[in-house]
Amino acid sequence: MPNARDLLTTAGFRGVVATVIDNNPGMDEATASRITAEALKFVAAGAAFPTTRIAPSNVVDEGWHALILHTRLYRRLCDGLGHFVHHVPERPEPGRDDPHVLTRTVALIEQAGYMVDVELWTEPRRALVPVGTPGMHTPRPGGCGPINPGNCATHGGGSGGGDESAGSGGRSE
Repeated sequence: MPNARDLLTTAGFRGVVATVIDNNPGMDEATASRITAEALKFVAAGAAFPTTRIAPSNVVDEGWHALILHTRLYRRLCDGLGHFVHHVPERPEPGRDDPHVLTRTVALIEQAGYMVDVELWTEPRRALVPVGTPGMHTPRPGGCGPINPGNCATHGGGSGGGDESAGSGGRSE
């Protein structure tokens, strides 16, 4: 079974962990390390299954945001995984809720060969640790979401259809 920490150098991993801690005052290093590892697994699954709509839990999203802030590191990570995993932020919207997105995401992480830290993959109201992200990034019906930006009103288009050039999933560069 692969170790997600091996996707980054030790210094890179520590840098992302420090960013998670900086963005969540009072969080201990062990928790930030777990969050960072889960974010790496999430990105690996997003790269391995680019046409499937997935989303991180609020807690794991903190780690993904921290990874993205380290732009060169994130680019190298995605290059090494063979697919750039884009993040398209959206404001929380109750009508967009996909009750199965976390289950689907966890299953794909496992299918990619990783063991999931299930405590970090809960719905916002059952989260193990409080984090700064206000809501889950879930795709809109019709295909517009964090890994599947499309031609919806949020992303410069019309009524919410997906990006046909990217199939039913994420965009790559």
